[in-house]
Amino acid sequence: MKTVKKLLFALITIFIICTVGVSALAGSELDADLLRSSFTFGVGPETDGYSIDYRYFSPVKENDDTKYPVVIWLHGLSDGEYEGKQLTNNNIVYWASDEYQSRFGESGGAFIFVPRSLEEKDLFWSDSLIYPLRAAIDDFIAQNKDNVDVSRIYIGGYSMGGRMTYKMAVSYPEMFAAIFPVCPAWSPDDSAAQKLTDIPVWVTSGKLDPLVSYYTMVNVGWKNITEQTNCPESCRFSTLSLTAYADGKLTSSAHHAWYAVNNDMFSSENGAYPYMKTVDGNGNTVELAYPDGMISWLTSFTSDYDGQPATDSGNEEGKGEGKPASLAAIILSWIRSVFVRLKNIFNIK
Repeated sequence: MKTVKKLLFALITIFIICTVGVSALAGSELDADLLRSSFTFGVGPETDGYSIDYRYFSPVKENDDTKYPVVIWLHGLSDGEYEGKQLTNNNIVYWASDEYQSRFGESGGAFIFVPRSLEEKDLFWSDSLIYPLRAAIDDFIAQNKDNVDVSRIYIGGYSMGGRMTYKMAVSYPEMFAAIFPVCPAWSPDDSAAQKLTDIPVWVTSGKLDPLVSYYTMVNVGWKNITEQTNCPESCRFSTLSLTAYADGKLTSSAHHAWYAVNNDMFSSENGAYPYMKTVDGNGNTVELAYPDGMISWLTSFTSDYDGQPATDSGNEEGKGEGKPASLAAIILSWIRSVFVRLKNIFNIK
């Protein structure tokens, strides 16, 4: 069984490397390379034998006493191979642009904190990094204490990073004002969902995702959350019937749901994002009106977090293995993805 799991993991890794490595500039006029250069390197303290390095964007200006929110963004598998790669194969750097920064409410900006999983040590946002990641976040907050609004800390991420988004929120629910997992490779069970009852959650997923099954993983986690949440009207689930860039061109894989999030859930024409439908936790359709997308949703929530650093890995439920995707579910989802894309290419009705 271990051999089969290792083989499956290797095949998935190869598939992701082949399909994720696409241009981060597709579908947008923003200069991603220039925006990436505005991110600074940092590293957290060694904790439980590991220290997490990160890149971050700071909105702080000279003689600035404004309190800004912090957005934590967690990359997916293979995007932590080396320092800096976590900014390459996605467009989270767009959130550092003047346009996107202006959407962060009264503060007019936000810190964008992008840590890196230690993939060179075969650590792929594993549970052993929960506390080291928290330590890096705590250290970053301490370094920027004069300008961080600790009541507005948000966390999101895609694929493996979506899994870690859930894990961090379950482990430390008091810390996060809202979370936004994207095609998350983990499904919170009932006990994990109980830790999320007071946290607004916005899930985004491609319906034909070949790697993280919409039907047997993402939707199951969403169902567990909405059955127990105390704020269903604040929770959202965005489904992409096809996965595209902001200009409507299909991505190379239906796994790439994060491009919708990185574009703040709007098309390149500032209209509805291509092929996307959003509902709240009660199942009601949510119509997004520019410029109030994901960023506006995040900044509408605050927590009671007082800024105290963690002293351990948090709730035991946050350390469980969760519900992984089965091989059958991955194969079925991949077949669906290929079938629909062939229909689209040959214009078959």
